[in-house]
Amino acid sequence: MYVCLCNGITESDVREAGRAGQVTPCALKAKFKLKGSGCCGRCARNIQEFVEIAVQGATTSCPRTTDR
Repeated sequence: MYVCLCNGITESDVREAGRAGQVTPCALKAKFKLKGSGCCGRCARNIQEFVEIAVQGATTSCPRTTDR
């Protein structure tokens, strides 16, 4: 499922970032360039959703590839 339409970011992208250790709001904003040019900014305002998905990814041992 897409969590940011402007940048084409899916839940699996965010989980992958979590597995790479990027689970803080600042790390996720930098990784996905949230609030950048052409982005509406909604995902940056709802960054906690990204954090929750990333933390789930960080605690999951096997990657899920069904989102794409």
